[in-house]
Amino acid sequence: MARAVVIGAGIGGLTAAVALQRRGWDVTVFERAASLEPVGSGLAVAANALKALDTIGAGDEIRKLSAVQGAGGIRRSDGRWLVRTSVEAASARNGGDSVVLLRRADLVDVLSSHLEPGTVRLNTEVSEVDPESGLVTLPDGPAEADLVVAADGIHSPVRSALFPGHPAPRYAGVTSWRVLIPAEGVPGQAYESWGRGKVFGVMPLAGGTSYCYATDTVPAGGGGGDQLAELRRLFGDWHSPIPELLAAASPEKVLRNDVHHLAAPLPAMHRGRVALLGDAAHAMTPNLGQGACQAIEDAVVLAHVVGDGGRFTGGTGADGGSGVSPAGSGGPTGGNDVLAGYSAARLERTSRIVARSAAVCRATRLRDPLAVRLRDTMMALSWRLAPASVNGAMDEVFGWTPPST
Repeated sequence: MARAVVIGAGIGGLTAAVALQRRGWDVTVFERAASLEPVGSGLAVAANALKALDTIGAGDEIRKLSAVQGAGGIRRSDGRWLVRTSVEAASARNGGDSVVLLRRADLVDVLSSHLEPGTVRLNTEVSEVDPESGLVTLPDGPAEADLVVAADGIHSPVRSALFPGHPAPRYAGVTSWRVLIPAEGVPGQAYESWGRGKVFGVMPLAGGTSYCYATDTVPAGGGGGDQLAELRRLFGDWHSPIPELLAAASPEKVLRNDVHHLAAPLPAMHRGRVALLGDAAHAMTPNLGQGACQAIEDAVVLAHVVGDGGRFTGGTGADGGSGVSPAGSGGPTGGNDVLAGYSAARLERTSRIVARSAAVCRATRLRDPLAVRLRDTMMALSWRLAPASVNGAMDEVFGWTPPST
């Protein structure tokens, strides 16, 4: 049985572990944190990611957690709708799926429940990876793997080692705040409100909770002090129910982070026996809600590409480095760099989504009153005059389907 090591027990790493185990791989996940308890925030699982989760038997479990109802879209800071859509319209375009908004912890729990006992080793940091041999250096000694999955986040040490000359993640020009708020009685609408350089988003979750997030165009490196007071200062005069939600929030629940993204695409998402996945491969701004979704896509595509762990054999990559080749994959077991197929399947798509998300981020950063008025007018006119075009703008993203198994 072929052996895989996954570095990082985030959404992408856990999805990869589940997908590989279902293909017969012996998988160990090394996570440097002391627990799997994720940062207290929410995330969106869109139609494309739901289809990916279906391939590992987890899609319907996530669909049951949906709490979105009625209309949603983009509003101005005074509450006027610029773009409006509905769950029904989104479902009709995406084969019956819309978007599920849920706590990150809930998705981690679902994925963890699909893993074999003992798969995840906590409090264990991988200090080095040899892409040619698959050797990973651990605190208690080295371990060798046929496949190493680097899902070690936006500041991935593995990515830096594999591509040392590549530009590091760049500050996107905005700082974000995230907070989970008790919100009984608040309508189950998911929307973003845009102002001058600022955004406030509301995502209804199951159990009477709202996940709220905000961004502001400020220099990097800020923070400190009472961040809930800062949110109330920035957004306290915006439309209802934003002030009411912030009034119900607790200061200790507010998280603040500068937003970085990998603006320059990598030359490949693999080297030798190592595959990069999720933020380690294509960190993006949160504006399309696709960060976790693309990590999930990466994971199921990678498992499909490397194939059956019971028929796997190592090979020499076409680039001269050590590759990976599944026996019976339709090609020779040597001289066939299967991970090049993973890069080919994922690099172009994820690069386009990174660029699109960054473009939306730039639009939200506009502060000049005339530029903001022009932006809002164009959005509203587009929605009124060509609603089908606006609704279909994300078809390329949401319409993705996983490779056939």
